[in-house]
Amino acid sequence: MDEKIFVTKAFMPPIEEYVAEIQGLWDTHIITNMGAKHKELEKKLNEYLQVKNISLMVNGHMALELAIQAMNLSGEVITTPFTFASTTHAIVRNGLTPIFCDINPETFTIDVDKIENLITDRTSAIVPVHVYGNICDVEKIDIIARKYGLKVIYDAAHAFGEFYKGIGVGNFGDASMFSFHATKVFNTIEGGAVCFNSEEFGLDLYRLKNFGIRNPEKVDYVGSNAKMNEFQAAMGLCNLRYVDAEIAKRKKVYERYIELLEDVSGIQLMKLNPDVKYNYAYFPVVFNEEFGATRNEVFDALAKENIYSRKYFYPLTNTYDCFHGKYDVEMTPEALRISKRVLTLPMASDLEDENIVKICTIIKKVSER
Repeated sequence: MDEKIFVTKAFMPPIEEYVAEIQGLWDTHIITNMGAKHKELEKKLNEYLQVKNISLMVNGHMALELAIQAMNLSGEVITTPFTFASTTHAIVRNGLTPIFCDINPETFTIDVDKIENLITDRTSAIVPVHVYGNICDVEKIDIIARKYGLKVIYDAAHAFGEFYKGIGVGNFGDASMFSFHATKVFNTIEGGAVCFNSEEFGLDLYRLKNFGIRNPEKVDYVGSNAKMNEFQAAMGLCNLRYVDAEIAKRKKVYERYIELLEDVSGIQLMKLNPDVKYNYAYFPVVFNEEFGATRNEVFDALAKENIYSRKYFYPLTNTYDCFHGKYDVEMTPEALRISKRVLTLPMASDLEDENIVKICTIIKKVSER
């Protein structure tokens, strides 16, 4: 039986290295509550991402949910439905109303030319998403936010380690959320972080992630529990040593895909922005009508060969069963069209060339059929 090729594969350091990293925890017995590993990883990520402040979290979703809560927002938040469930759920779970903006069909990020028409006197923020590592039009979003007095919180789950015009992406907006889930370029098994500029916001965020505790005898906030533990932080410290080499390997895989697929009729590949230093986290392909077959037919053909791609993002979040009847998907036609046609192909730093060729050959055969 052929080996299974999954859409992604979690990077793990040599087991001996991880064991050495956690060995000291058996001496201290301090395995949570922002111990030494947590502090060390926070410092190193601050330097690596080149951001002013960073707060580590147990996962990316709690990072986003608490970042939104710490902004003390109300009313409506403009966002995109072309994203993972977490983005929309974090807004709704804060008692806010998501207002869905369509996407740019070339970058898959929020269409900045359609944002202003959605702003009302109830709008308090914009939550854009850096999709597949494509960076949003941060300049235009900043102009709009300043004009209307809106907060901006970026979902940067796909953009770890990326830079735009030499600036770390975590510096844009009022805050940015990163995910360190096992499927990401950089992982702490589960995990996440919020990057931010305001010290006052940082204090609110800290209290939210730690039960509202200011000191051992003062609790002045109704908080949650979203602290990253020491085992997660230790995995992050190990993986951070390899992330640049991993991204370099992923770039080669990405370029090989481009080489094999760029001339196939009906296939739309992601256009890279020369101003962005990418992490090559995903390889999305949009199958247009000229391709001669549907996205689902390609998905099935690959699955028959034990190759598991992903319909990412499908369905749109504004079509979820849990929101049935609440949102009009026709208000985001480009997002709807892309969601029905996009596949992310397997992407891993160690994806062998013969498997890349196999995947692309199957895709071409589906078209010829």
